[in-house]
Amino acid sequence: MSETIWKPHVVVAAIVERDGRFLLVEEETDEGVRFNQPAGHLEEGETLCDAVRREVMEETAHRFEPEALLGVYRWRHPNKGRTYLRFAFLGQTTGHEPERALDTGILRAVWLTPAEIEAVRERHRSPLIQRCIADYRRGQRFPLDLITELIEGA
Repeated sequence: MSETIWKPHVVVAAIVERDGRFLLVEEETDEGVRFNQPAGHLEEGETLCDAVRREVMEETAHRFEPEALLGVYRWRHPNKGRTYLRFAFLGQTTGHEPERALDTGILRAVWLTPAEIEAVRERHRSPLIQRCIADYRRGQRFPLDLITELIEGA
């Protein structure tokens, strides 16, 4: 009898606020066009901070520097049956490369107010978008040294 090994999908996300607006991406998904924070999967051999820097650049053409860990979130997609383990980081953009092509499926990067984000709630990729913004707005922060990475060469 073969046993299936359960494995969550490890993802990183960036929560970036500037002048009362949050950086989101509008992207094509298998469930239609959705909004999300810049986010993506952790790759083999990559630190969590390097992963979030890479994902923000690939999806928004903004350089991102993580300053704190907002939190670690576990969410099970109700339709796909996949569980995601999301490491959400706070930080600032440190530059923009507007000529850079965005990842396949990313339609645009956009800065939205909390009210504008709420207005498109039915098009959120997951409930983690609202939860992370709420946690950010109530001041939740953890130091980056909470994360220990035992990766050779990191």
